[in-house]
Amino acid sequence: MDVPRARRSKGHASATRAALLSVIVATVALSAASPLTLLHLAHMLLTVLALACAAGSVLGIAYCCIAAVLVRRFLAQPCSEPAHYPGVTFVKPLHGDEWNLADNLATFFEQDYPGPIQYLFGVHDAGDAALQTVEALRTRYPHAHITVVADSRLYGPNRKIANLVNMLERAEHDLLCFADSDVSVGRDYLRHVVGALEQPGVGLVTCLYRGLRAPGFWPRAAAAATNYHFLPGVVTGLAIGRARPCFGQTIAMTRAMLERIGGLAQFAHHLAEDHALGRAVRRTGATVAIPPFTVQHACVETTFATLFTHELRWSRTIRAADRSGHLSSTLMHPFALALVALLASGGASAAVAVALAALVARAVLKWQTDRALGERCRGLWLLPMWDIVQFVIFAVSFWSSRVVWRGFSFSVDGDGMLSPLHDD
Repeated sequence: MDVPRARRSKGHASATRAALLSVIVATVALSAASPLTLLHLAHMLLTVLALACAAGSVLGIAYCCIAAVLVRRFLAQPCSEPAHYPGVTFVKPLHGDEWNLADNLATFFEQDYPGPIQYLFGVHDAGDAALQTVEALRTRYPHAHITVVADSRLYGPNRKIANLVNMLERAEHDLLCFADSDVSVGRDYLRHVVGALEQPGVGLVTCLYRGLRAPGFWPRAAAAATNYHFLPGVVTGLAIGRARPCFGQTIAMTRAMLERIGGLAQFAHHLAEDHALGRAVRRTGATVAIPPFTVQHACVETTFATLFTHELRWSRTIRAADRSGHLSSTLMHPFALALVALLASGGASAAVAVALAALVARAVLKWQTDRALGERCRGLWLLPMWDIVQFVIFAVSFWSSRVVWRGFSFSVDGDGMLSPLHDD
């Protein structure tokens, strides 16, 4: 362990001991208090909780109004067109026969891009079901340059990074575009990505994304979380200079930049490997560009349990990558905060008014986001339930460091590093 991480670990241990000592002292003090004193203390705590949540909700209402304007403004900007059309290698890690896999991958074969393109697909197992889809694409696009790598080598617990490292040996072009298998894109996607990467000082291009929902209720809820929580939050963070994102849905960079930061294998123990990759590029003095358009990310969680597990992993990923940003995103839940204030205040009329205002603000944000994305504004009546579910997931993300990813369980330390867990 390096010295900074060791110091942070000692700091966490000291903070834990102090917290336990405080709990013991408080328990002893409360055991000696009279019932009347305890009742008075409970009333005070509820009052403080109600006031704090109401204040947070009011700030969250303001955030929703600001975010509604910023999302429309961001997505209305023009995209950069490339001056040149260099050869590009799409690097696509695959795992299993995912929902809509053929259609998602096909969108990358339909690009309006005159330069040469290599399609590089990678799996850990030569018998992976995803390769049947790749073979179907060979037939569908006989002139496409498709390369397949099946390699089981691992370099750490992050299996996606291992897959990418194994594939790069076969990449033929110097411009690399990494994109997850559950992403679909428009025909002008590659033009706009290359155009952004050509801008002065840009070392990496990543993209915002919205939900592409599979049939069913819970995929619709997952898409709502992406479109009405994640997307406005990132756009607002970018506008105020707080967000420094990098998303695995698209990571485009040159081979020279990848070599300059030391390659991909160094991220084999990271949970948020995409965030770590973007941070490494920024450390070189280059910028990470986010062009003003979205790609689509498949939302396939068909049960509440799978939705909860997936969203919880994502929330903990954000916490590992940016703890202060994760905490400040409390304000992105104004309706849930208003409900807590309503319960803690015993149904105070002011809390009712704040809850109604929060609902209106969330509805306005949804409406404006749908307009910016060119979609119909539907399902407003489901918004309160979605908001409550998202707040519960957000709250739970603070209480554990365990995540489940592709069927494997891991613990995540304070630096966002993965350690495999062996479930009984």
